[in-house]
Amino acid sequence: MERRSLGAAALAVGAVGLGCMPMSWAYSASQQHGDRALRTVHAALDAGVQLLDTADMYGPFTNELLIGRALKGRRADAFVSTKCGLLVGDQHIVANGRPGYVRRACDASLRRLQTDVIDLYQLHRADPEVPVEETWGAMAELVTAGKVRALGLSAVGARASRRPGARMHDGTIRQLERVQQVFPVSAVQAELSVWSPEALDMLLPWCAARGVGLLAAMPLGNGYLTGTLTPGQGFEPDDLRARHPRFTAEMMAANQPVVVGLRRIAERHGATPAQVALAWVLRQGPHVVPVPGTKRERWAVENAGAAGLELTAQDLAEIARLPRALGSWD
Repeated sequence: MERRSLGAAALAVGAVGLGCMPMSWAYSASQQHGDRALRTVHAALDAGVQLLDTADMYGPFTNELLIGRALKGRRADAFVSTKCGLLVGDQHIVANGRPGYVRRACDASLRRLQTDVIDLYQLHRADPEVPVEETWGAMAELVTAGKVRALGLSAVGARASRRPGARMHDGTIRQLERVQQVFPVSAVQAELSVWSPEALDMLLPWCAARGVGLLAAMPLGNGYLTGTLTPGQGFEPDDLRARHPRFTAEMMAANQPVVVGLRRIAERHGATPAQVALAWVLRQGPHVVPVPGTKRERWAVENAGAAGLELTAQDLAEIARLPRALGSWD
């Protein structure tokens, strides 16, 4: 398979990655099964997926353990991305960017992943008590030590934290400008989808101008753009969508025209709404890699198939005309 660069790392051309978080954290605990998750990872790799995205906080720790088990005998098939910088407590999550902690966290991730090197090591969130340059410097030392191949940053991006008049990714770009002075950024992870296109305004152009990859998180809108969710269906209490402002029954119903539009395009191609949504993300640039999360083999294989879907100019124009997605913040 032809390869291209993602900063210092390599991924397949037109690739779709696999977000592993739902297999052990944040989505419907009753549907999380270790053996099924292992089969899902294997099915994704067999379907041509290379990038596996996880983090030490998912579980916490259990997601990395799962990926370590899944990659026994298959490490060469995968591009492994994990993250550090967030600690999970009983009722809270806190940032820790102290250099000593970063070094320990990397060693622990290497053990759980059962590998001697992490392909992409991402800072999940900057610690407000530690200059981000200090945290990034410690991460750069891991590259020098051969424990990590490339560094990435997860976008700040929370709407609630924006100053009046500020744009979605102003804070992320400020962080990127600072850490770029310490060690090159290879990738940025940020939400990007048909119903959350804000990264196209500033963040993607920033990345494209510097040869930095963009890992598109939540490219299926937390599952909504698949067309498999029913307004008012409800979610398990531990499912993050139970508290998400776009997943109230009212907002899910209001956003149905977005799914209807994707389904109309999908029917012309003999595809699914999810594949159209992922194909749209892939069309946003050669350095963009969608990272949809899933717990099931079927969806992992379906998502991988989006790499072969060629959207036409008519398709893209129809997607551009879809109504803006609404949430309870609007």
